[in-house]
Amino acid sequence: MALLTGKTRGGQEWTPTFADSIDPEKCIGCGRCYKACSRKVLGPMDIEDEENYSTRMVMSIVAPDNCIGCAGCGVTCPKKCFSFVTMEG
Repeated sequence: MALLTGKTRGGQEWTPTFADSIDPEKCIGCGRCYKACSRKVLGPMDIEDEENYSTRMVMSIVAPDNCIGCAGCGVTCPKKCFSFVTMEG
Protein backbone atom coordinates (compact mmCIF):
# COMPACT_ATOMS: atom_id res chain seq x y z
CA MET A 1 0.00 0.00 0.00
CA ALA A 2 1.18 3.54 -0.72
CA LEU A 3 2.07 6.15 1.86
CA LEU A 4 -0.42 8.84 2.77
CA THR A 5 0.65 12.01 0.96
CA GLY A 6 -0.62 15.50 0.44
CA LYS A 7 0.30 18.57 -1.56
CA THR A 8 1.87 21.80 -0.44
CA ARG A 9 0.36 25.11 -1.45
CA GLY A 10 2.90 25.19 -4.27
CA GLY A 11 1.74 21.80 -5.53
CA GLN A 12 4.69 19.73 -4.34
CA GLU A 13 4.00 16.28 -2.92
CA TRP A 14 4.44 16.04 0.85
CA THR A 15 4.47 13.02 3.20
CA PRO A 16 3.28 13.81 6.74
CA THR A 17 5.30 12.38 9.62
CA PHE A 18 3.21 11.84 12.73
CA ALA A 19 4.56 12.10 16.28
CA ASP A 20 4.78 8.53 17.57
CA SER A 21 6.71 8.77 20.84
CA ILE A 22 8.88 10.97 23.03
CA ASP A 23 11.98 9.62 24.77
CA PRO A 24 11.52 10.61 28.46
CA GLU A 25 15.22 10.04 29.14
CA LYS A 26 16.20 12.75 26.64
CA CYS A 27 13.32 15.19 27.32
CA ILE A 28 14.23 18.17 29.52
CA GLY A 29 10.65 19.44 29.80
CA CYS A 30 11.40 22.80 28.18
CA GLY A 31 7.96 22.99 26.53
CA ARG A 32 9.15 24.22 23.14
CA CYS A 33 7.33 21.39 21.39
CA TYR A 34 4.17 22.14 23.38
CA LYS A 35 4.24 25.76 22.21
CA ALA A 36 4.92 24.74 18.59
CA CYS A 37 1.92 22.40 18.39
CA SER A 38 -1.33 24.17 17.55
CA ARG A 39 -3.33 20.92 17.66
CA LYS A 40 -2.99 20.18 21.42
CA VAL A 41 -1.25 16.85 20.74
CA LEU A 42 1.27 17.26 23.58
CA GLY A 43 1.00 17.76 27.32
CA PRO A 44 3.19 17.70 30.43
CA MET A 45 3.69 14.55 32.46
CA ASP A 46 5.50 14.09 35.77
CA ILE A 47 7.87 11.15 36.07
CA GLU A 48 9.79 9.85 39.04
CA ASP A 49 13.55 10.41 38.80
CA GLU A 50 14.78 7.37 40.71
CA GLU A 51 18.41 8.52 40.62
CA ASN A 52 17.70 11.81 42.43
CA TYR A 53 14.56 10.70 44.31
CA SER A 54 12.56 13.53 42.79
CA THR A 55 9.88 14.22 40.21
CA ARG A 56 10.54 15.95 36.92
CA MET A 57 8.29 17.13 34.13
CA VAL A 58 8.59 15.78 30.59
CA MET A 59 6.33 16.12 27.59
CA SER A 60 4.07 13.31 26.42
CA ILE A 61 1.71 12.66 23.53
CA VAL A 62 -1.73 13.08 25.07
CA ALA A 63 -3.91 13.33 21.94
CA PRO A 64 -2.22 11.41 19.10
CA ASP A 65 -5.36 11.51 16.93
CA ASN A 66 -5.02 15.32 16.72
CA CYS A 67 -1.59 15.10 15.05
CA ILE A 68 -1.56 16.35 11.43
CA GLY A 69 2.00 15.19 10.70
CA CYS A 70 3.73 18.56 10.43
CA ALA A 71 6.68 17.47 12.65
CA GLY A 72 6.93 20.99 14.10
CA CYS A 73 7.37 19.50 17.56
CA GLY A 74 10.45 17.58 16.48
CA VAL A 75 11.94 20.55 14.67
CA THR A 76 11.75 22.71 17.81
CA CYS A 77 13.02 20.01 20.20
CA PRO A 78 16.60 20.83 21.26
CA LYS A 79 17.24 17.23 22.43
CA LYS A 80 15.69 15.42 19.44
CA CYS A 81 13.39 13.35 21.67
CA PHE A 82 10.72 12.60 19.08
CA SER A 83 10.15 9.51 16.97
CA PHE A 84 7.92 9.85 13.94
CA VAL A 85 5.97 7.48 11.70
CA THR A 86 4.37 7.78 8.30
CA MET A 87 0.95 6.36 7.55
CA GLU A 88 -0.25 4.21 4.70
CA GLY A 89 -3.09 5.71 2.71
